[in-house]
Amino acid sequence: MAEEPEVPGAWAQKIMAVMAHPDDPDFSCGGTFAKWAAEGKEIIYVLFTSGDKGTSDPGMTPDRLAPIREQEERAAAKALGVKDVIFLGHPDGGVEDTAEGRGQVVKLIREFRPDILVTMDPFRRYTQHRDHRHAAIMAMDAVFPYARDRLSYPEHEQMGLEPHKVGEVFISGPEEPEFFIDVRDTFETKIDALMCHRSQVGEDRAGFAERLQGMSRRFNANLPEGYEPGKFEAFRKISYRQR
Repeated sequence: MAEEPEVPGAWAQKIMAVMAHPDDPDFSCGGTFAKWAAEGKEIIYVLFTSGDKGTSDPGMTPDRLAPIREQEERAAAKALGVKDVIFLGHPDGGVEDTAEGRGQVVKLIREFRPDILVTMDPFRRYTQHRDHRHAAIMAMDAVFPYARDRLSYPEHEQMGLEPHKVGEVFISGPEEPEFFIDVRDTFETKIDALMCHRSQVGEDRAGFAERLQGMSRRFNANLPEGYEPGKFEAFRKISYRQR
């Protein structure tokens, strides 16, 4: 008898998302986080910025916007069942691929010790924010080899933090997905979370839900049988479990 395929992420208990802005994890894979949280998995968000440039309001300033967006993200994370949100304090639009930024992620990996790290696709060809690219590169580099190797960022060992080997990286919304996760059961929870980002999405829930489903139409031709268009999330996976 053929073995049943492994359900993506089923083996893991601790998940860390590392992305650039408030709302990035909720847009890209909030339904999956809600599924995992309902299964009892522990999830934290690590965000490089507080999204202090994300507005078209002519009267808004970065100093005023940052705490608004942090509060929105904390409310969204709570709606999904995410345990904590950590903001690293980098400027919105100014995330650079640096040893310092990478080291911040390495330290948090060694503290939280996730089984899976989720980030965005750093090399997709279609339009993406520059911060997404740099945040994802630092997240992936932090996983391998830096968090694994004790001689990288040795100051962490002096703090009592041991090296940690992340089992898998899930790349959310990639150019060429390897698999999809069905989020029909948590789609409304995902919308609940995204509606917390009022400064970004407004208050029209029905119209926003329709737009959100339309954003994923480029994947519809490759959906497995039985999946509902717009109510899935797309991923690639890098596994370090056997290395």
